[in-house]
Amino acid sequence: MLLDTFGRQAVDLRVSLTDRCNLRCTYCMPEEGLQWLAKPELLTDEEIVRLVSIAVRDLGVREVRFTGGEPLLRPGLVGIVAACAELAPRPEISLTTNGIGLARTATALRAAGLDRVNVSLDTLDPDTFHTLTRRRRHHDVLEGLAAAEAAGLTPVKLNAVLMRGVNDHEAAGLLGWCLERGYELRFIEQMPLDAQHGWDRSQMVTAEEILGRLAEAFELTAEPSAARGAAPAERWLVDGGPASVGVIASVTRPFCRACDRTRLTADGQVRNCLFATGETDLRTALRSGAADAEIGALWKAAMWGKKAGAGIDDPEFLQPVRPMSAIGG
Repeated sequence: MLLDTFGRQAVDLRVSLTDRCNLRCTYCMPEEGLQWLAKPELLTDEEIVRLVSIAVRDLGVREVRFTGGEPLLRPGLVGIVAACAELAPRPEISLTTNGIGLARTATALRAAGLDRVNVSLDTLDPDTFHTLTRRRRHHDVLEGLAAAEAAGLTPVKLNAVLMRGVNDHEAAGLLGWCLERGYELRFIEQMPLDAQHGWDRSQMVTAEEILGRLAEAFELTAEPSAARGAAPAERWLVDGGPASVGVIASVTRPFCRACDRTRLTADGQVRNCLFATGETDLRTALRSGAADAEIGALWKAAMWGKKAGAGIDDPEFLQPVRPMSAIGG
């Protein structure tokens, strides 16, 4: 098992398939984009499947989520999902995406074995979408959401980041829109993972602010903390339920104590925390002919050294060199 010295077990694997993205969200990367990883640095489809296989078969991983960058830009995505769906024991397989391209791939991904999707959508207004992402692709995201629902990739979950003075007035509108369509909405506090290192805590819209704005339009009832488990989102029933809304308060209410995640970057590095400043190289071992047991031992050692918490509130906190687009969600 992937254990650490605090008794936590990592059963949830986040796999970044690419650092590339077709949006330029202001809270993630600069308008001109970033220098992408060269193709030889990226894990091949076969290498990804082998590492996921080791994690599932030998290390106790039960959930696999493919991320990016934008994972729909990975040409072999459907084949990767299909191969992972054939593993025994079969993991739960999900995808975090910006939704662009989902309209043409949702059916194939569902047939390959994908269980559900998380789609990022921060606004219902096309012009605000352009302001936030520097691209006019709002309609593509909406089409992708509809396609995911039609393909059976349910429950369809939405992730939204509120930016002060840009879309922070849309909290209640986003929730109402999701309730009408049966989507599950999660608000995420903006985290210090932007490539520009321009994150400003004083400008972050906090969980308390989000909940305050939602409470102006809806009756919110907190779910029992025991029902949360290791999930990153605190959830509230909306108007008595059964619908709910979640808030991932990574900054103001970190959930490190119950963290059950391990991360694999697109170039084969294990990260034991989203905010880790160090990585463990599995790609070199993989390409040097290491046996599965050797790779598993490296992975276990990486997780054993996991810190108690991310340390965002520590005065000596250092933002990771890699931005979110290169780490994976």
